[in-house]
Amino acid sequence: MAASYRLMGVLNVTPDSFSDGGRFLDADAAIARARELVAQGAEILDVGGESTRPGAEPVPAEEELRRVLPVLEGIAAADLALVDGARAQVSIDTSKAAVARAAIAAGASIVNDVTALRGDPEMVGLVADSGVQCCLMHMLGEPRTMQSGADGVGGVGGPRYKDVVDEVRAFLEERLDFAVRAGVREELVLLDPGIGFGKTVAHNLELLDRLGELTELGRPLVVGTSRKRFIGRILADAAGEAEPVDVARRLPGTIATNVLALERGASVFRVHDVAAVGDALAVAAATLGGRWTARGMTQTS
Repeated sequence: MAASYRLMGVLNVTPDSFSDGGRFLDADAAIARARELVAQGAEILDVGGESTRPGAEPVPAEEELRRVLPVLEGIAAADLALVDGARAQVSIDTSKAAVARAAIAAGASIVNDVTALRGDPEMVGLVADSGVQCCLMHMLGEPRTMQSGADGVGGVGGPRYKDVVDEVRAFLEERLDFAVRAGVREELVLLDPGIGFGKTVAHNLELLDRLGELTELGRPLVVGTSRKRFIGRILADAAGEAEPVDVARRLPGTIATNVLALERGASVFRVHDVAAVGDALAVAAATLGGRWTARGMTQTS
């Protein structure tokens, strides 16, 4: 039986992303990374030319296009195949219609909009007319201000919710309804609770714990916890360290959060470390039942 989840490999073509900023600014390096991600099991490549880390400054559309278009064209020319022979999907991580339009022309089939179609009034019409998939994400505020000092559990001056899960669910339901009323086919919409986007550590954990409540919206859930600061904060607290642990030490926490999200109904996992998270999800899926098929095995161990 085929796995009921997909891995979305992160490909940041930016100088300032929190985890890998600057590593893939060169188009050839980014295309080589795309090959690597697909070889590791990524079925979707999420290409972004503007950082959305907390405090990030906006990037003009012209600069964003300059960064991503050579990469998108190179990926299309590479015709990257998955194990089963299908082609990897390309997602464009942007909130600008001009960038999304060019990316679709270059082969992208998913628009991953962290503003949930609020950032550019032309985006919803473009998505509807193009017939591509779109991912709608919850974010409180915008990247420059979304955390506002929210470093720890209930950080002073940080994001506030009466019930984070209820409010995120209501937001996603409203944005889904908005998209459908504007002509986007409901079956093409993915939803993302926006882990780390305007949330404290406590909010992120509550969302992960109650993720099943968001699956009731009836659309596939995308989860992006990969290497995020809240994982570093949790690990630092456990080790008695004052500052969040470095990005390089966050893989075990990334794996743990993705396994928990799978158990609670998420089906798309946006990650940097595709091979490691993919291995963990394969074992978790087999444990949860019915998703592992033995090939050529005569005995189990």
